[in-house]
Parts: sequence; structure tokens; C-alpha cells
Amino acid sequence: MSADSLDSLYTGHLQTVMSRTDRSLAATGFEALVIQAGGPPTLFLDDQDYPYKVNPHFKAWVPIVDNPLSLLIYQPGSRPRVLFHQPDDYWHKPASLPRAAWTREIELTALPDPSKAAPYWARLGKVAFIGPPGSFDDAESESLNPPELLARLHYDRAVKTPYELECMRRASALGARGHRAALDAFRRGASEYEAHMRYLEGCVQREEEMPYNNIVAYNENAAVLHYQHLERRVPSELRSFLIDAGAQYRGYASDITRTHAASPGRFAELIELMDGAQLRLCGEIVAGKDYREVHLSAHRILGDVMHDIGLTTVPGDEALERGVTSVFFPHGIGHLLGLQVHDVGGVMGDVKGGERQRPEGHPYLRLTRMLEPGVVVTVEPGLYLIDSLLKKARGDEAKRTLIDWNVVEELRPFGGIRIEDNVVATASTPENMTRAAFASLERSSKAA
Repeated sequence: MSADSLDSLYTGHLQTVMSRTDRSLAATGFEALVIQAGGPPTLFLDDQDYPYKVNPHFKAWVPIVDNPLSLLIYQPGSRPRVLFHQPDDYWHKPASLPRAAWTREIELTALPDPSKAAPYWARLGKVAFIGPPGSFDDAESESLNPPELLARLHYDRAVKTPYELECMRRASALGARGHRAALDAFRRGASEYEAHMRYLEGCVQREEEMPYNNIVAYNENAAVLHYQHLERRVPSELRSFLIDAGAQYRGYASDITRTHAASPGRFAELIELMDGAQLRLCGEIVAGKDYREVHLSAHRILGDVMHDIGLTTVPGDEALERGVTSVFFPHGIGHLLGLQVHDVGGVMGDVKGGERQRPEGHPYLRLTRMLEPGVVVTVEPGLYLIDSLLKKARGDEAKRTLIDWNVVEELRPFGGIRIEDNVVATASTPENMTRAAFASLERSSKAA
């Protein structure tokens, strides 16, 4: 699909956003909406800024992700207006006004000085303001990020428009390219740092453009769920490689994880078993499904994998019931994905923000909603050898006897496994964006 075709989908997307916002404003007593794109905070005792991340509410309306302090103004019945920040600045290069086809759907006005923007909404009635703290110094407290309005907007955002889905497919394609480049680096004996750099080159994106900090973990480092370092030296022995890394397209994220073994053996067999289990779970992402049930299903299926590989002595149902699976799989099966990598509204039960409780004993699940067509989720089962959790299990008589500790010691040097796809819920067969992206990349490589 070309850029022009994508921009044609943007028209329908904007209409959907406007319709949702009209309902939310009416329900909360507001007559207009102003959103600031946000700005990067400054480092303590310095004159440099942190990397800029645009306010997700702003980029839900327009694909402007790199121009701080811009503003969007919307009043029901009128076209959205973007006040595009263009300062008179010789220290930095001011952004150019966008000229793409999508701009025909909005009013676009250059804004040299954001402090003089207030007259644009002075006569719009009761205005709701959305932005980071300090965005609107003159806004009354009840009008600044009003919780009920935000809850309604967050709840609606879970269901993606065709435009959003296409942006996320493109983000998946970029991520697949990065993953292939990083795996090639690992196979050549590169360090974690070098694999990370090859990933960025494969995506053709800067580190600041990543939707989250890449996790690039070799060997035992793969047991750290959010491993945050990049070793510059190559380990004396390369055993395993876990990479959790995504990309962005027009502000929409992909979130992909793959795990690789350096050589054949029990760990490589375990990866194959985990891959099959993950695909089974992806098949459960259908409209009308309670995502909490997907999470519990993951524990049963992974419990069977643990049993099959010899790690535990009981099958999945019993392993879940007796709390053994959580020793090796301590996080949730997934989360909402979209404008943010952990998109908002995951535990909401209604537009007013009522919470759907997590299953007892599973406090880290980020998503408890009923799935609807167009909802995009991650499906990311994991199996890890985490020292602190293993220590607790050794001290628990009920769990210690259900684990084969010889197999634990054999697998510990490999760290762990996570396999993660981005999946669209449908009324029938789920759409797996990630697998489609890797398949397309493979076809292109063979054709070349």
C-alpha cells in the first residue's frame, strides 16, 4: 500500500476519532478540546533535553511525532486545527509544515510562539486541555486532563481503525527487518551492543525513535525480563540470544520478541516447543474472548511444555493450580498495543474507567478486557531461569518436589525464552502481524 493509499485511510480514521471525541465531550460537559504535543524535559543542572516523546493523545489525531509544543484544537462540528510550532530559531532547524495528502483533512497554521496560542480557543466555550504538567498554565484544574474524559478516550482507543492497523503492519515490517539484522550479527559473533546497532540499521531508525528501549540479551542476561544493558564484549561462549525490540511507523508501535539458540540441544528443543505453544495462544485472540482466560490458558500450555521438556514433574493444569508455572513464567501473557507500546486502558471494564480485576495470583497481567474486533494485543509467553524465583521455589516444600533441579541447572546458563507476536483480534481467524511481516521478509529475500 502506497503513502497516498494510507493517507486515504486517514480520512476515515480522523472521522472515527472525531466521532468518539464528540461523544466523550458531550458526556463530560466540555465543548472543545485542546491537546499539546508535549515537550522534552531538561536534564537536571544542564541545558540539554531528554529525548522527545510526543503526547499519545496528540498523535492519535495527526501523524506529527517530532515537533514539540505543537497544539491541536477541536470543536465538534468543525475541522481539527493544528497549530504547528515553528519558532524563529537559529540554534536548531525548525520543522517544515507537513505537505502530505493527509493534511487536507485539517487546518494547519504555523505557530511561532506557543505562549500566544490562547486566543485560538478563547471563544470555544468550556475547553478540556490534555497535555503534560505545565502545558497549560492558565487552565483551570478541573479542565486540565479531566479523568472522566481521559477514561472515555482511553477506552475507545483500544479498537483500532483500518488506518491504525496499516500503520502497525508497517511498524511490524520495520521490526522484522531489524530482528533479522540483529540475528545475523549474533550468528557472526557480535556483542550485544553490536547486535543492537545492527538492529537500528535494519529498521533505519534512530534509538530515540524506538517505541521502547531494546532488550538485547545473551546467555544468562535473558533471565532479566527488562534487561537494560548492552555488553560491549562478546561472552567467551555464546549460548542464547533473546531480543525484544520493536519499531514505529507514524507513531504506532510494534513489539516483537524472539529467542535463538547458538547450537542444538535441550534449549533449542525448548524454543521449538515454546514457538508452537505461542502460536496456539495467538489462535485464541478472537472477539468475545476474555483476555484473562488467554493468560490462564498460557499457564496451562506452558505448564505442559515444562513437563514435556522435563523441567517439572506435573502437567500444565496441576502446575498452574499449584503455582509452579509462575516460578518460570512470572509476567502477563501480553498487553494492548498501539500509540504506546503498553497502550492505556488495558484493565478497564467500561468507558468510565471501572477496573476488571486480574486473576488471583497473577498481579502483573496488563490486560483484562474482553477482546473486540480491531483490538491489537501482544502474545508473549516466556520461560525463564530467574535466580530469585528459583531460590524461593527451593525453599517451598510444595513446589520444590515438583521441579527437576538437574534440568534447571542445565538450562540456567541460557537465561530464558520469550516469543512475542502482535495480533489483531477478529471475529474469526486472528491476524498475526508479526508472522506476516517475517514471512514477507523471507519471500523478498528469496526473490532477491
